[in-house]
Amino acid sequence: MNRKLKVALISAAVALAGCQSANSSANHRADMNADSRDVVITAPHLSADFIRGMDISMLPEIEKLGGKYYQNGHQEDLVNILKENGVNSIRARLWVDPMSASGEVFGGGNNTLERAIELGQRAQENGMSFLLDIHYSDFWADPKQQHKPKAWQQLTFEHLTEKVYDYTAYVMKALHAKGVVPDMVQVGNELNSGMLWPDGKSWGQDGKEFDRLSRLLKSGIQAVHDNDSGKDIKIMLHLAEAGDNGLFHWWFDEITKRSVDFDVIGMSYYPWWHGPIDKVKANMNDVIRRYHKPIVLVETAFPFTAENGDSLSNSYAGSGPIEGYSVSIKGQAQYLADIMTLLNGLPDGQGLGLYYWEPAWLPIDGATWSTKAGMKYSGNKGDMGNSWENQALFDFEGNALPSLKVFKGQ
Repeated sequence: MNRKLKVALISAAVALAGCQSANSSANHRADMNADSRDVVITAPHLSADFIRGMDISMLPEIEKLGGKYYQNGHQEDLVNILKENGVNSIRARLWVDPMSASGEVFGGGNNTLERAIELGQRAQENGMSFLLDIHYSDFWADPKQQHKPKAWQQLTFEHLTEKVYDYTAYVMKALHAKGVVPDMVQVGNELNSGMLWPDGKSWGQDGKEFDRLSRLLKSGIQAVHDNDSGKDIKIMLHLAEAGDNGLFHWWFDEITKRSVDFDVIGMSYYPWWHGPIDKVKANMNDVIRRYHKPIVLVETAFPFTAENGDSLSNSYAGSGPIEGYSVSIKGQAQYLADIMTLLNGLPDGQGLGLYYWEPAWLPIDGATWSTKAGMKYSGNKGDMGNSWENQALFDFEGNALPSLKVFKGQ
């Protein structure tokens, strides 16, 4: 998903000169609070089984650093707050080994298997379903970067295919041993450009790109099914840019003609990057007709303020309306209500629901998208910090925003 983070870094040198510091932001919190008091939430009408999910992969790191969450002035466990506001599913990303050879962590939540298990346990203890998002990388995997884990770099393609199976099986067995069996598993994350570059890259190679990519996907999928603990675990394949119908045709045509077995199509949609909602709706309707698979909007978000909570510029730093929605708590709530209504109304109940991406990523010291070690590994340059705090469903101090109530639905 790191595309959103990279955009922030690319513009950081220019934007930081004009962005608000955390201290400046504090001067405007009274305005945020006033906005909160004035917001009237109109909850959307949703089916009982509609997925109202959250990706809270940063949570263990934020809690370790002292982050706290509040509802109506009272401190509570974040997962409990989410449950009380209608959230019924948790998503967690998983990186293979998010640290350098010398043991320096990469940041971004340091999403180890242990932390994925913890989030799965917390989800299931609260009666929520659990979606595991396996990146097959040591760090962020998205359309701009799909790096092999450092320990897999020298493997032949045949051995890499075996490693995907063995690693996935190991993950599933480790989850089961701790009493966690996911309801759904993503084999790869934002796979527009494939996975495990260069072997599994989807373009620019020798014409056999999708032959190799399909073999890697089939290997991971088979390992999930072989280690499902008797549960009907659904397999999701996930692309970014939900409004790009040509992309979805190209990618899923190639995958389906090679008989890759999957259950759900995942999409990412960030309206300031991915275009008009009407194109998203048209693509969703077409994809359902074409591939006969249900859809989950597995990543989305919307800014509640143009203010900045730390020294890193925001991924979306503008203040004007986005696709007709104001950058405000009210605009955030209305966007969520409308996108949920869109999904809930897709043909034959094939819009299964959505996951909000990192709604609780607070701007606290150390909760950074990357450490220096992480930037060195991924080849990124820029500043450390949090570019996402203005898109959370909590204010900069961890207070739940009124827009969170949208998830209760009607």
